[in-house]
Amino acid sequence: MKKLIYFILILLLPFSVYADSQLNKILSSGELKVGTTGDWDPMTMKDPATNKYKGFDIDVMNELAKDMGVKITFVPTEWKTIVSGITSNRYHLSTSVTKTAKRALVAGFTNSYYKYGTVPLVLKKNLNKFSTWESLNDNNVTIATTLGTSQEAKAKEFFPKSKLQSVEAPARDFQEVLAGRADGHITSSTEANKLVIKYPQLAIVPDGGKNPAVLAMMVDQSDQVWLNYVNQWIEIKKASGFFDDLLNKYNLKSL
Repeated sequence: MKKLIYFILILLLPFSVYADSQLNKILSSGELKVGTTGDWDPMTMKDPATNKYKGFDIDVMNELAKDMGVKITFVPTEWKTIVSGITSNRYHLSTSVTKTAKRALVAGFTNSYYKYGTVPLVLKKNLNKFSTWESLNDNNVTIATTLGTSQEAKAKEFFPKSKLQSVEAPARDFQEVLAGRADGHITSSTEANKLVIKYPQLAIVPDGGKNPAVLAMMVDQSDQVWLNYVNQWIEIKKASGFFDDLLNKYNLKSL
């Protein structure tokens, strides 16, 4: 099936268009370069002891490279630079990010394969004080965000009265809450469920996930050949049950 998609693309497009595509360059070089932050549990996590990556997205990328018959290289990046890594051709695609209008101005998005909600976290001992989203929207409340993430914009939207405190990687927003320097932070329901297990002093504010968001890989928005190939690959893998198996492996449930 992979070869069929590959040859259809060649037949339908002028050779010059195909030759300039990332798809051709990846197959010619035998290497797929993937940008990833390595700090989003359980999507992409870097083991500091081995410098190797693991997680849902890492499994996705390894499967893509295997089906393409190429080796994979993970390129370290940060949330504040993950988009510029695409536009400057540092890597061929990124591990999943939240689709936003701002990112879509300069980068292309593949089809989505996961949807999540947004939830706030606070210290468990403060849960009575901060029991709703609205209780966090206050002049005396500090909300932490990680620079470059989609949560920065959401924090401004959800908590316009609050003081927003942005931190740069490798620091993370939830660490500010744990240290008492912020009252709360917001993140994906996916990460939140992992954080409260790893850090039992944290708790999710029980309002349910707001503002459902979808994840996708980022690619060069001008490279339709490469985008088409990855989209076809995603749909084939959805049909085969690959993504369902990964959701079960990581105990995830897409909204």
